[in-house]
Amino acid sequence: MLEDSTPILIGYGEVTDRTTPFEAARSPFDLIAEAGRHALADAGAKDLARSIDTVAMVRLFSDSSPRFATKLGTSTNPPKSVANRLGIDAERYIHTSSGGNMPQFLVNAFAEAIANGEIRSALIAGGEALRTQNALEREGCAACWSEDPGGQPEIVGETRRGWNDVEDRHKLRAAIVIYPLIETAIRGFQRRSIADHLRAMGQLFARFSAVAANNPLATRRDVFSADRLATVDEENRWIGFPYPRLMVSNAYVDQAAALIMTSVGEARRLGVPQAKWVYLHGCADGNDHWYVSDRIDLHCSPAIRWGARKALEMAGKTLVDLEFIDLYSCFPAAVEIGCREIGLAEDDPRGLTITGGLPYFGGPGNNYVTHSIAEMMRRVRAQPGSHGLVSAIGNYVTKHSFGIYSTAPVLGPWQRESPSVLQSQLDALPTSRFVEHASGPATIETYTIMHNKNGPDFCVLFGRLNENGARFVANTTTDPNVLADLQERESLGRPGTVHNQMGQNVFVPAD
Repeated sequence: MLEDSTPILIGYGEVTDRTTPFEAARSPFDLIAEAGRHALADAGAKDLARSIDTVAMVRLFSDSSPRFATKLGTSTNPPKSVANRLGIDAERYIHTSSGGNMPQFLVNAFAEAIANGEIRSALIAGGEALRTQNALEREGCAACWSEDPGGQPEIVGETRRGWNDVEDRHKLRAAIVIYPLIETAIRGFQRRSIADHLRAMGQLFARFSAVAANNPLATRRDVFSADRLATVDEENRWIGFPYPRLMVSNAYVDQAAALIMTSVGEARRLGVPQAKWVYLHGCADGNDHWYVSDRIDLHCSPAIRWGARKALEMAGKTLVDLEFIDLYSCFPAAVEIGCREIGLAEDDPRGLTITGGLPYFGGPGNNYVTHSIAEMMRRVRAQPGSHGLVSAIGNYVTKHSFGIYSTAPVLGPWQRESPSVLQSQLDALPTSRFVEHASGPATIETYTIMHNKNGPDFCVLFGRLNENGARFVANTTTDPNVLADLQERESLGRPGTVHNQMGQNVFVPAD
């Protein structure tokens, strides 16, 4: 039987704004509220806004990372700023920690809370106005996004930073640095040359680009061939070797999305048409070892492997039963690891994205997955009885969330296993031996060369001491010749020496 307490998603809304002049200075809260209005309209229930007792907003990038910090100001209570624009007077206002996993994490948590009678109806929303923010600050335009709507939001999610002090001292603290390091480790595991791996990444993301080209909400709708993506030139310059610009998440977008959740009983009371109902059949949440330095193998993710398996088992499905798939795609590494751990081919005929992915659809900060869930709702509604998998990643292949969606009803009580069960298994996995101060003969385990607009800027690498195999993190000198040599020659397994200089490990590669 279909229980009244069964959680369902009943509305979604999305906004992609490529045309509003930046001088209009639309704040992210304006944009997110617009997506919220679309979600309320999509659900088709007149009194829905009064039923919403919980409003959650995904944290803005400007509130998450120094790289995206703004002088334009922000809100003291972001979810309440959005709710006020929608005329919603909620009992709870929730603000998430940072991480691309948080939209799916909220859906999973709210589904459980709805099933337990702790939430009546919830709005989940988020977005970014980084296109506008960047232009306003670049042109020196006067604008103020500061708001004080009153109250303080609850904070949900892990708030500790994603890197340790040793990684920090060696500039290993941003996704744009860490994912290239992971990518090179993947290349080593696959035993590919630099050129062959670049072509393989191009082939992988060309398929994502083709999906975005047919999505009217995508921010990049050009069709990029595999050759174009793998060709490095002025328009597709190196960002962090081995990634050129067109293979990384496109963060400078104005995009927002919103979802509405409630119970079957409340949806019936409100008169939400049953054709709008989407069920969460399976879900899971889990973190890999928090610091990248601690992971034994950088090309793996036990949390993806076991989390996807748990979500499928909860839904009573296998990969064969899925019609739609959206893997988190901030960088090729995220997709490559996801495919290997879940058991999907990189050229799966179903495709690995339903939006076009973060480099082409758009990467609105921590909120991309709200868009992928919204698109999944649209897909399964259009094909009743179909099932779709959404995966989400936060930090550096660190935090993982999964959801399996369908219009097919969940029969019987909705319940999930406590996420602590999976997390205890993940925490029990061994860690890599890591030394803070390294000295002596060593070899390169993996590496990246970071670039600025003028060329190579600095190198970050993981190495292994010859004496005992312990891992260390290090930089090299910034000599352009050294950086160019590291990038142009195969440097995985390259020998050299490392020494510690005022707390910083410096690796000197052998000729």
